[in-house]
Amino acid sequence: MADSLKQRPGPMRLIDATQYRLPLAAKLSILHRASGMLMFVLLPFVIWMFDTSVSSEISFESFTSVLSSPLAKLVVLGLIWAYLHHFCAGVRHLWMDATHSVSKEQGRSSAVVSFAISLVLTVALAAKLFGLF
Repeated sequence: MADSLKQRPGPMRLIDATQYRLPLAAKLSILHRASGMLMFVLLPFVIWMFDTSVSSEISFESFTSVLSSPLAKLVVLGLIWAYLHHFCAGVRHLWMDATHSVSKEQGRSSAVVSFAISLVLTVALAAKLFGLF
């Protein structure tokens, strides 16, 4: 009878999340969700930017004065990154769904391409935003 009883597990140990090394595709997927949440949270700011930029010439002048501050530029840069990353990762997901490419190597290589495209575009638009060209 005692042999058929299950032993109770010992005290629960906390899981150390730093032990795990996520693959690049998993990091891309997590950032895809984070960029979607960032765009959702900053949606009122996007609506305000659009409204003030197209309402009148006077509101456009106030819009440009607000966007001249470094903090506003950083927020806009965050939005630019979120949009570009979300778009590139979304296209990657759609491509993988359409072609049924689910191997580990294809997932890693498409994640590298998605990261590279979104980061290059973000750097280019950041240079334009901060007036480098």
